Amino acid sequence: MSLAPIRILVVDDSAYNRRTITRILEEIPGVVVVGYAVNGEEGLRKASDLRPDLITLDLEMPRIDGFTFLRIIMQKQPTPVIVVSSRAGDENVFKALELGAVEFVPKPTARSDSQLFDIRDDLVRKVLYCARTDMRKIVQRNANSPRTQSRPRIFSRAAGEVQPSSRNRLVLIGASTGGPPAIQNILAGIKGDCPLMFAVCQHMPAGFTRAFAERLNKFCELEVFEARSGDSLAPGRVLVAPGGKNLKFYRRAGEILAQVVDPEPGQLYLPSVDVMFSSAIEVAPVPVVAVVLTGMGNDGAQGVRRVKSAGGQVIAESEESCVVFGMPKEAIATGDVDRILPLADIGPEILRRGQAVPPYL
Repeated sequence: MSLAPIRILVVDDSAYNRRTITRILEEIPGVVVVGYAVNGEEGLRKASDLRPDLITLDLEMPRIDGFTFLRIIMQKQPTPVIVVSSRAGDENVFKALELGAVEFVPKPTARSDSQLFDIRDDLVRKVLYCARTDMRKIVQRNANSPRTQSRPRIFSRAAGEVQPSSRNRLVLIGASTGGPPAIQNILAGIKGDCPLMFAVCQHMPAGFTRAFAERLNKFCELEVFEARSGDSLAPGRVLVAPGGKNLKFYRRAGEILAQVVDPEPGQLYLPSVDVMFSSAIEVAPVPVVAVVLTGMGNDGAQGVRRVKSAGGQVIAESEESCVVFGMPKEAIATGDVDRILPLADIGPEILRRGQAVPPYL
């Protein structure tokens, strides 16, 4: 029996953007655009009347903006929402994800058909993955998300401030759809002086990861940077792989340093979790703990095999808390995952394994 068509509501105050998004969506087999709205107020009425399976949403709109729309729709009628936004580099995208949006797609920067193709593949892939999202998981995740911000801090990026030692562990975190709030949830739960070093790979386009790193700084006691070549891994520090690039590592004078590189031609997932995992285990003189969180696709599975073969430990998020059980499912299928846990238990497990003396329990 074939699945029912995916019914989509497009909410955007720009006539051009509505036409562009509708044109892309109507070319997807099994997708029907059931209506559009020119502002958040109309969008709420249309959502109530049409009961769509998925909504695409602009953030900047008159009368009721995208943030207010998200607050109301998630309270009254939880529905998968993909933000289509031109706010490149703006942390408001992550505010929208925190409010319940499932994914985001950068809006075309120019009004031309050539720009249409720039977002087509990304939007199509995310619509097909996100339309069947179990919104109960989103609601539960938001209810448990840390909200308290720490005091403003100023960090130095200088290499060599804190040398890794044999008691330090390197924690690698990979995620895609649903990842930003999940990563925030984990890192915000790590308090005080931390002997762990972190590297994060979140699938994200160029221009967004700096704002992502800055937002994480507001919610956790670790120091978080968007990685630049030459940045050092150090206890209590988190390096975030830059959007649209790959994060690798090399050793120099006892330090583990970041190397930001361009992707290979045709690479589907960026930044690549496989690339980060594989590079880290080649240079890390300390045990590695790799974590695969919610996300679409199979990125991370190959890296998991390499981490395990090098003596590292692997944790995967369980289906019960995943927004999309794609990446963890593929990682688990390798047979190399040590623990499968819901999101709420992953932070404590990282601390337990990261601070334990090998062999791990």
